Amino acid sequence: MTDVPPWRRPPRDHFPGVPAWSMPASVVPHERFEVSPLGPVVTREWAWGGADGSGIRVCVLDSGVDTSHPLVGELEASMDVVTGDGGEAAVVPVEPGDEAGHGTACASVIRAIAPAASLTSVRVLSSGSHGTGAALLTGLRWAIDEGFDVINMSLSTTKPEFRDALRELSDAAYFRRCVIVASAHNMPVRSYPWPFASVISVASHDGTDPMAYYYNPSPPVEFYARGVRVRVAWTGGREMLTTGNSFATPHIAGICALILSKHRSLTPFQLKSVLYLTAENVAGSAATENGGARVD
Repeated sequence: MTDVPPWRRPPRDHFPGVPAWSMPASVVPHERFEVSPLGPVVTREWAWGGADGSGIRVCVLDSGVDTSHPLVGELEASMDVVTGDGGEAAVVPVEPGDEAGHGTACASVIRAIAPAASLTSVRVLSSGSHGTGAALLTGLRWAIDEGFDVINMSLSTTKPEFRDALRELSDAAYFRRCVIVASAHNMPVRSYPWPFASVISVASHDGTDPMAYYYNPSPPVEFYARGVRVRVAWTGGREMLTTGNSFATPHIAGICALILSKHRSLTPFQLKSVLYLTAENVAGSAATENGGARVD
């Protein structure tokens, strides 16, 4: 159990004499583990300079991924959410594939930004762009239990009956240091899980630089990334230009993979702080002149 980081372990049993969830320091010795302190100046060079995503596992929760496309390459695993005879949903291994193209497109963006990151596909959408709430919850729960570092969710649901379950899973991911990067809906409607504070929410900007992103001080969307006329991989070995918050999201997921590959012990709130401090409109001229923003 000692090789499992504390945030991936089951909760401790309750100790008598202290409130629930507390630690009796006189009985339980302090456990030391790696931390990633933020320096006095957080720059893009500090954040991900020289990083390629090595050692980071990214889960693409989508329509599947076509590994035959040269812009995607190999996957760590390809999974599908299936429904059993009793109506229960389960995640099972399948041959890689993507009839819709959406998941392949997202995977190609992540691969372009973090080429050495390990990618796993979990199909929760059908051959079109639709899926069931049960499939979404099952796939997300599996990805959290598997301990992926980053989970790319270029999808959402407008159905309020799934809101509470998605919030619980998003919180569970946060405390297990599984970073969910979630796409805002393309229409001005409420959907989930992107508005939750425990995820990193993304919408689009119309610039052309894949590494340029902006912090949004007006909630609920937190960051804007490239999402207009993005060249992505598609089915049949094709490439195409496409627009949508779905394709802005993997830009941020890829940048998260870069940051985590260089600073492995960052917590989700530290990672979000690094994204904030290195955003184009926060670092401002410091991003190009001095390279970053101060942490005082």
